[in-house]
Amino acid sequence: MAHHPHDRGAGEIAASRAAISAGDTIAAVATPPGIGGIGIVRVSGPAVRVLANALLGQLPPPRYASYATFRGADNEPIDRGVALFFPAPQSFTGEDVLELHGHGGPVVLDMLLKRALELGARIARPGEFTERAFLYGKIDLAQAEAVADLIECSSEAAARSALRSLQGQFSQQIRALVESVVGLRTYVEAAIDFPEEEVDFLSDDRLVRELAALLTALDDLLASVRQGCLLHDGMTVVLAGPPNAGKSSLLNALARQDTAIVSAIPGTTRDVVRERIDINGMPVHVLDTAGLRHGGDEIESEGMRRARAAMERADRILLVVDDSVTNDAEVQELLRQLPPQSACTLIRNKIDLSERAPSHNEVSPVAEVALSAKTGTGIGLLREHLQACMGFRPAGEGTFMARRRHFQALLLAREHLLLGRQRLQARAGELLAEELRLAQRALAEITGEFTNEDLLARIFSSFCIGK
Repeated sequence: MAHHPHDRGAGEIAASRAAISAGDTIAAVATPPGIGGIGIVRVSGPAVRVLANALLGQLPPPRYASYATFRGADNEPIDRGVALFFPAPQSFTGEDVLELHGHGGPVVLDMLLKRALELGARIARPGEFTERAFLYGKIDLAQAEAVADLIECSSEAAARSALRSLQGQFSQQIRALVESVVGLRTYVEAAIDFPEEEVDFLSDDRLVRELAALLTALDDLLASVRQGCLLHDGMTVVLAGPPNAGKSSLLNALARQDTAIVSAIPGTTRDVVRERIDINGMPVHVLDTAGLRHGGDEIESEGMRRARAAMERADRILLVVDDSVTNDAEVQELLRQLPPQSACTLIRNKIDLSERAPSHNEVSPVAEVALSAKTGTGIGLLREHLQACMGFRPAGEGTFMARRRHFQALLLAREHLLLGRQRLQARAGELLAEELRLAQRALAEITGEFTNEDLLARIFSSFCIGK
């Protein structure tokens, strides 16, 4: 018997939801550590109403900002501020939620949190509020991840794209693909289950057309998701090269600030210096490494070992040389020291001394950019080159935030659809149905309709506490 096309993994979600204890009420400080004008303690769960009555003397009216005194066990005031009550299910988590907006001192917030714990709440795990919102069906998994992405984003483009994902634009496109797969499964499996009514559906042009349309739509979405992944993960670039080639100066020029120490003394950079910069909306993680040279003390040797390890994991290596003193033979020797098969761009630095014109060349075996980190000449060419290497386009209106797991799930769905097309050509109906089921499952993992405890724990543990 074929699998039912509308089986969306409800069992997995129900099992995850059951992991929330029926009597569990969670509490956390929802604002960052430190001193500020306002600090917020957030509470969610079945004990919220009892807790509110004990802390405030009454339950605030729903969704109304009430000015109140927050009281301790001895009825002495802890603080005065604004209380907000959101009754279930019209709340972020889907449970009763209470927010206490008080003064932003760590001692005051700690006293409020301790009082909430005395009244039956427990400390929330990182991301547990958002996890409950997902498990109670307020948001799907892609939207839950967008919450963390919106908090952590480092550019306006990333913020706008994360908000689009949070509003469900990405999820809507995934669900549209899922519905198309379900439609095909329904047609194929009905023919398998009722052979007495079967026409030769395997030779039906409809299947060929709809599979082709599905693959086209999936490829379009993959292109958008790749851009979304770049907005989320960015590009990792390693600066390599001999001492005094100007790697640290180049890092400072790209970062537009003095991040690395610049010195004429060989071996100044002994560890990997990391800096996150923004190139037209694309996050770039730039790693400045120890100079490639023989000799040096034990610490510098360890720095070079770490440099090579960083190069092996990088999206691109920028091999920086001093254009005023380095000849082509020395460049070739430096290239041989890089990890095999690594993507590399040769940076001819210090053209203010060599009097070479700024340029960008993709024709030679290794891409080259000629620039001066000291004067800034040619830095714009390097920025454009790095964007082109990753295929990054500035985020438009349709761009949404995405993660590497979304991209991998879409690739898996595409693989199953391609296999399904082969099964159709081989006239193997049940195998076609199975590939369609697996494609549907891969797509549903993105929004969390199919999921498991390990995936949820991995995703939500990366959130900040109180969110």
